[in-house]
Amino acid sequence: MPTSRFLFINRTFSIFLFLISIFQTFNSQAQQHMITPAALQKGDTIAIVATARKYTDNHLQPAIDLMHSWGLEVVLGKSIGLDNNQLAGTDEERTADFQAQLDNPNIKAIWCVKGGYGTVRIIDTLDFTKFKQNPKWIVGFSDITVLHNHLNTLGYKTIHGIMPVTAPRATPEAIETLRQALFEEPLNYEIPSDPMNRMGSATGELVGGNLSILYSLFGSPSAIDCHDKILFIEDLDEYLYHIDRMMMNLKRNGCLESIKGIIVGSMTKMKDNEIPWGKNAVEIIEDVTKKYHVPVIYNFPAGHIQDNRALILGSTVSMEVTPEKSTLKFED
Repeated sequence: MPTSRFLFINRTFSIFLFLISIFQTFNSQAQQHMITPAALQKGDTIAIVATARKYTDNHLQPAIDLMHSWGLEVVLGKSIGLDNNQLAGTDEERTADFQAQLDNPNIKAIWCVKGGYGTVRIIDTLDFTKFKQNPKWIVGFSDITVLHNHLNTLGYKTIHGIMPVTAPRATPEAIETLRQALFEEPLNYEIPSDPMNRMGSATGELVGGNLSILYSLFGSPSAIDCHDKILFIEDLDEYLYHIDRMMMNLKRNGCLESIKGIIVGSMTKMKDNEIPWGKNAVEIIEDVTKKYHVPVIYNFPAGHIQDNRALILGSTVSMEVTPEKSTLKFED
């Protein structure tokens, strides 16, 4: 091959690689820009719906009164009160109700009534076209992690916080932080240090939710990207060996390889077998993650506990872990 032709091909290939690099950098930056739904204002309307387990009790008045005390109006979705074995109506009924709230420009936030199981059965039939034109806050935890993760992949922030069924027994701090998140007031945390904490500091986008749901979503379009993120996890009523299996799944999926920090909320009502696993939930998480040398906050007040403080998933946060305290600051 003539030298001039070789140089031409080599330069062309170099330019091609350079352009790919620029595109990847631009694409990565675009993915990091998360859209924040509009802050709620007094007079706005919030919808309460069921995406998973049924809610047929008539005890929503405390949650409704709470919203009224914040100057908000409340509408109950058609899924509230529906009964289809464990679920709040059929998949079609739950989809139609949630879709109606997504599409209604007068609804400024959707508050999921409870978790359980079932949101994953409707996620692929929801159309977020009108939501993208008019983003609104989606609020809840536990099974609602399906929505948190899915909307994260679409580029939208959501609120991990108390739900209508947990509001009556929630701590004042949990209630107030939900209000701060909805009205987009500054949200920062400073909590006492836990003996298991791993010292250090990190800044990144906060992602995560219920560990069982995170684990179940890997390999699907709703799976979160863990690269350069700060991962929050919590869980309830799981066997300890299940916790180990799920953490190993996160590891094998590459989620733990590229994270900047970990926040571990409550690991509530864990169960063991007749032959003990040998470690509690926190020790299991520490055992799997210690090789990555990232800061870790254990016993953060969020999850299936009364003091379930709000977290704005998709926000950029700064965490700092010292022997005296742990801080979490929401940057955007």
